[in-house]
Amino acid sequence: MIVKRIIVAFLVLFLVSCGAKKKATSTKKNNRGHSTTKTDTRNGNASSQNTETLESTSRTTVYTATVEDYIDVYSPIAMRQMQNYGIPASIILAQGILESGAGKGELVRKANNHFGIKCHAGWNGERAYHDDDAKGECFRKYKYPEYSYQDHSEFLTTRSRYNFLFSLDKDDYKGWAKGLRSAGYATDRRYPQKLISLIEKYQLYEYDAAVLGVAPESIGRIADNTYVVSKGDTLYSISKRHNISVDDLKKKNGLKDNNIKIGQVLYLN
Repeated sequence: MIVKRIIVAFLVLFLVSCGAKKKATSTKKNNRGHSTTKTDTRNGNASSQNTETLESTSRTTVYTATVEDYIDVYSPIAMRQMQNYGIPASIILAQGILESGAGKGELVRKANNHFGIKCHAGWNGERAYHDDDAKGECFRKYKYPEYSYQDHSEFLTTRSRYNFLFSLDKDDYKGWAKGLRSAGYATDRRYPQKLISLIEKYQLYEYDAAVLGVAPESIGRIADNTYVVSKGDTLYSISKRHNISVDDLKKKNGLKDNNIKIGQVLYLN
């Protein structure tokens, strides 16, 4: 009887010890300076335990799975806005994730405001008040999240200070990220880096590719000396954009005529 108890006790201690090892966690800084908590992969839950700290109109820490859920819900809306207004879906989604705390921020709960758009002169809709650069600032309030996405597109397309963004390549999310900051959309100097980081971590450029009808890996420049042809491009437009003659483009790429196709990689130098 005693022997049996000793054996049982040993087994219990062994199992408890194994369980404790499986639950061990470690916290470290990821390459964007955010705090990321990772669970031992032997437990099988590593991906759901990663966290993302999002800052703009609110500081919100959410699980990576929460960001992915947000993308699943709002990516069709972002793609539709890209089709209708020419704003990259990747930029729309990245701004939505950052400004709304992946849908968990206080301003979303108060006002369905996913982009941190303030009231500004001429706003006649509902309002919500929230602390941002100053205390109790006025923000636009929407009945549904979709209205926030629509208003964001109209906001960018009807203000002259954003006009230059629409002359960028259709897949130039880096240009858009930097341009939004320089045009005054956000005061945070790291705003472009935050958007670019979200786009690349969650591969949001895939939604641009889907709208443009190209392969995801073919978005924008894939190297400093190459360019991937997007819908609407011609050899002439590419030559002007990159300060190279049409004849030189044809020579460098072995082209016998001016015909190019979407997704084709062209060498620039």
